[in-house]
Amino acid sequence: MNATSGPNPVGALLLCRADPPAVRPPAGLLREQLLLAPAGTGWSVLVPEGKPWLHGGEPVEQVVTGWATALAVSAATWPVVALWWDRERAGLTLAAGFRRTVGYTWLADGTPVGEDEAMRTFAARLSLDPVLDVQALEPLTGPDPEADAHSRLVGVVAVLARAGLALPTGLTPGEHADRLRSVALAQGAEQLEGPGDGIAPALTKLKTWGGDAVRAELDAVVEGPLGRYARGPLARALSGVQLAAGVPLLAWGIGRRSGGWATAGALLVAHGVLGLACERPRE
Repeated sequence: MNATSGPNPVGALLLCRADPPAVRPPAGLLREQLLLAPAGTGWSVLVPEGKPWLHGGEPVEQVVTGWATALAVSAATWPVVALWWDRERAGLTLAAGFRRTVGYTWLADGTPVGEDEAMRTFAARLSLDPVLDVQALEPLTGPDPEADAHSRLVGVVAVLARAGLALPTGLTPGEHADRLRSVALAQGAEQLEGPGDGIAPALTKLKTWGGDAVRAELDAVVEGPLGRYARGPLARALSGVQLAAGVPLLAWGIGRRSGGWATAGALLVAHGVLGLACERPRE
């Protein structure tokens, strides 16, 4: 089945470059209906159980980009690749920490409409082989009358397989969201916590998980060779930047009723506040 066949062929997969135990806490902060499963060595996959793009008025690309950004911001140490598709287009979005997201798009017939530089940046941020893997990605950015959007995404997955990705059998980009959900459940995917009442529950959960995680990470850094950079003016400046970026993003996400972007903003604000709070007692 390709990305343009059947009624309402809209769906997405979130590929996280981390094992499920590391993905579970930040994924829970999204307060969305998600299935979590291992996907190879050092990889996990999140399968949306619901279809918020059908009810919130946002395209699937925007929804999953918000999710990927929120996950990458909260994790900070591992990237997230969002694969998405609808009737007219398909594409990928890479989120890595606080960096600007990188995306590439194909029309339903496989015509590339992205920039080659974006694909090279995609490979670099995932630490793919700068020669072999980049060469394998290049054909995906050129014309190919035999390739549709579905096969382009499958090609991306094939390149990521060289870096350890191994999606569960039957979990193929371009399939209907309902089929992806059924396949994931049949193979034992874990059901994460469902949606709550908005951003407030995520912030409440962040106080317990995020606070402990950030403090543990700070302790590890301070005790290591980079300890002198984890406190003082540099640490305060970083926390200030997080706050400055998070407040408007949070307000924009709430105003647009975008849960993914609102959560990303909330995480930035919370990390900034926690950084300042942890810095004060260290002084």
